[in-house]
Amino acid sequence: MKCKICQHETSTIFNALVLYKYDVAYYQCKNCGFGQTEQPYWLEEAYISPMNLSDTGVMFRSERMSKITTALLYFFFNKKGTFLDYAGGLGVFTRQMRDIGFDFLWNDPYTKNELARGFEGDTNRKYDAVTTFESFEHFENPYQEIEKILQITDTIILSTDLIDFPAPAHKDWWYYASEHGQHVAFYSKKAFQEIAKKYGMHYHNAMNVHVLTKKKIGLLGTTFLKFKYAKHLLYLSFFFINPFIKSKSFDDMNSFYVKSVAPTH
Repeated sequence: MKCKICQHETSTIFNALVLYKYDVAYYQCKNCGFGQTEQPYWLEEAYISPMNLSDTGVMFRSERMSKITTALLYFFFNKKGTFLDYAGGLGVFTRQMRDIGFDFLWNDPYTKNELARGFEGDTNRKYDAVTTFESFEHFENPYQEIEKILQITDTIILSTDLIDFPAPAHKDWWYYASEHGQHVAFYSKKAFQEIAKKYGMHYHNAMNVHVLTKKKIGLLGTTFLKFKYAKHLLYLSFFFINPFIKSKSFDDMNSFYVKSVAPTH
């Protein structure tokens, strides 16, 4: 198979049972290290429920990423801007970011918005940044999905675990997640660098947190994000930033109250 990122040749790294029944080949690019499954014919079955049972970390991840994202936006981007959480699931992250004080909206065509109702965002406008966590590994056609996002923003903040090169054995990396069959794309740093180069963007990495942006964040920001523990420092800095940001919780509640009591004609 050709690599979906750089179009170089791939080699088979192993076969594994997907959904406990389909014998599926996994490949890794010889050039950029990107990992991919064979053509994922099982996806309709894998997405009978968009939230898979093994994703027990959804609340923990959202809590941590809300703090890390707060620091990224506060220090390096327009903190007064409007943002979209793409593939936002049940709306947990959008609600958390509004509670912190950011103008976040939600979008997900496959999941019902339960916790950020009234703050749905569409994909017909521009956003200062788009967040999308634990979604890139689900992209059957990465460039097709990335280009959808780049139509509405110049900055993508995302999370996905990086694959090593050479790739770990199936039994040695839980992130293959073949039990639910939704993970079909696995990114290396070099794969992200290829993506950034293709779209004229800068790539910054802090462990499993990645930033693709056309904005220059300066030498200090670039150097900081290269630091081994940058992700942890971003998380900790939230507690110093938070007192200086006004939550939208009460304003959001009041806006709905005003609408509910507004006179009708």
